[in-house]
Amino acid sequence: MFNNPFSFEGRIRRTEYGISFIIYLIPAVVINSIMRQGGAAAMVGVAYIPLLWFLWAQGAKRCHDRGNSGWFQIIPFYGLWMLFADSDNGVNEYGENPKGIGN
Repeated sequence: MFNNPFSFEGRIRRTEYGISFIIYLIPAVVINSIMRQGGAAAMVGVAYIPLLWFLWAQGAKRCHDRGNSGWFQIIPFYGLWMLFADSDNGVNEYGENPKGIGN
């Protein structure tokens, strides 16, 4: 779990995607609360860059697990679909099934 979390290559399971989203939410809430104070605290907003990179990379890998391009994650509510939909069985063009289930 969490091999190369900032890489856009490979596939991940629903569990790892869900945990990744929770890991993103916690610092995002903290950063938002700091930024609301204004002033120099707004510079903390730069911390969003690695957080968003992490979230997009994990989302792309989950899209790959479903057999889709990583660009599918920009479709509204597709993130919810990735959280509940099952993966492709066996090997697809993005790699082997992380569950180890083959056809």
